[in-house]
Amino acid sequence: MIRSLRIGFFTLLFLLAGCASVDIEDYADSEPRLDIAEYFTGTTRAWGMVQDYSGEVQRRFTVEIQGRYEDDTLTLDESFVFSDGETDRRVWTFERIDEHSWVGTANDVEGQVEARRYGYVFHMRYPLEIDINGRMISFTMDDWMYLQPDGRLINRTAMRKFGLTLGEITLVFEKL
Repeated sequence: MIRSLRIGFFTLLFLLAGCASVDIEDYADSEPRLDIAEYFTGTTRAWGMVQDYSGEVQRRFTVEIQGRYEDDTLTLDESFVFSDGETDRRVWTFERIDEHSWVGTANDVEGQVEARRYGYVFHMRYPLEIDINGRMISFTMDDWMYLQPDGRLINRTAMRKFGLTLGEITLVFEKL
């Protein structure tokens, strides 16, 4: 009986923890203010890594981004180079909806992505299929960017499947 109660308690705790999330509006009054159109216009470089569920680094990479902002539309042309020599390219197009909201699309992301910005934080969540050992697996990417006082941008992305975080991506962006 006690064992069943413990299992039930930890199951409930696990489920409740999965429902908890940060509200981006809590950052509304924070500084410095992040304007992604301003930040990404021109050339930006990033260094990143992909970690699995245990924290082990699986891949390292660099990204060079060419950004263009015209008529409330931000286009980001991202060129990835992985430490094993593999290359990839993603092109994002974001349309500014209002002071806090953007709608984005990318060549390898299904559908439109809703993104929001408050204070120094930018957040978006989107589905992405990733090739893992020759098998395409669909993840929900929970993507958070944080502008630092020195102008660098830190990006943390949780890769989720069935509500569980199975991997994380960390990037540090720097304007060139």
